[in-house]
Amino acid sequence: MSNAKKTHSEPTENRSTKEVIELEGTVLETLPNALFKVELENGHVILGHISGKMRMHYIKIIPGDRVSLEMTPYDLSKGRITYRHKN
Repeated sequence: MSNAKKTHSEPTENRSTKEVIELEGTVLETLPNALFKVELENGHVILGHISGKMRMHYIKIIPGDRVSLEMTPYDLSKGRITYRHKN
């Protein structure tokens, strides 16, 4: 076995980072199990959950907060809250 490192000509990206839709919205309501109803800028209301990093750093979200969300094209009714904007 050789200890040579494999080099790639282009940076490696997994499928989940390529196919993500980033949107902004306003939190309407807090639901159980760290879920939130979020109204997007286009008027749609979706369910959002807190990302692991936000949960790890105890970032609290309350109704009225502006947030950034990531959504997959496979399920446009749910999203992951990745950032709480400062007011």
